[in-house]
Amino acid sequence: MEYVSRVPRPPLDALIDDVYYLAGAAPYARLTLPPMPAALLIVNLGAPFRIRTGAEAAEFADGCVITTPTRALEFGYPPRTRSVGVHVKPWGLAPFLPMPAAELRDRPVPVEQVWGRAAVAELRDRLAAAAGPREMLTMLEDELMRRLRSTAGLGLVRHTSGLIAATRGAAPIGGLSEAAGVSSTLMARRFKETIGVTPKRLARTYRFAAAVFALDPAGPVDWGDLAARAGYFDQAHFGHEFREFTGLTPTRYVDVRRRFLREHPGHALDGWPLPAD
Repeated sequence: MEYVSRVPRPPLDALIDDVYYLAGAAPYARLTLPPMPAALLIVNLGAPFRIRTGAEAAEFADGCVITTPTRALEFGYPPRTRSVGVHVKPWGLAPFLPMPAAELRDRPVPVEQVWGRAAVAELRDRLAAAAGPREMLTMLEDELMRRLRSTAGLGLVRHTSGLIAATRGAAPIGGLSEAAGVSSTLMARRFKETIGVTPKRLARTYRFAAAVFALDPAGPVDWGDLAARAGYFDQAHFGHEFREFTGLTPTRYVDVRRRFLREHPGHALDGWPLPAD
């Protein structure tokens, strides 16, 4: 599988972690993506793919938009996939959306529903005719720059989210509102409009992500130490959060990660997605 990515130019880099190109055969026909403190935009250039959220599944031909999720997503890939996409910081999708992010919470939608059918069709045509992945990423950046708009409350949400991220979700949420000089009600409303979730929910996601990235599936795991370093009250709290975010116990999660490492060592997608089949 070919994977090419880069950090976009300013001012997009304040909103986006990277733009990427992905093509080839997925390591598994179905991959589960646990919730992460990030949003996602995909422009599809190959056969349609499927996304399942809970009991609901939908097929996406042109691509999709996913705001910061609160539940795991299952991606079903065709035999060969091809797309460009954007890994977006939690607050970074809002300047490109025509609706509050809360309306899309845990509800992936076709990218044409966000940017319009004609505009997306024209963008896909240009991407398909590009000379290669790097030219495609430049085209995608140009499209994002063209669509960038001011968003009420973005500065507040970005600053507060940065503090939550810096403490790996351990920052007292009430204290953040006080420090920003706004009420907790206003803070929660701005977060829902911009990210789709409350500050408390985002903090939980950052804490879970910190635990996952601190985990080395190739070696033995001290669960008590890992839970304490990630800021969980105790190991029971840690296990409950893991099951809610992944549907798996922590030990089962490691088993699945180890399967990925064993069957596809060094794969570009290893680290977050899990085999679902």
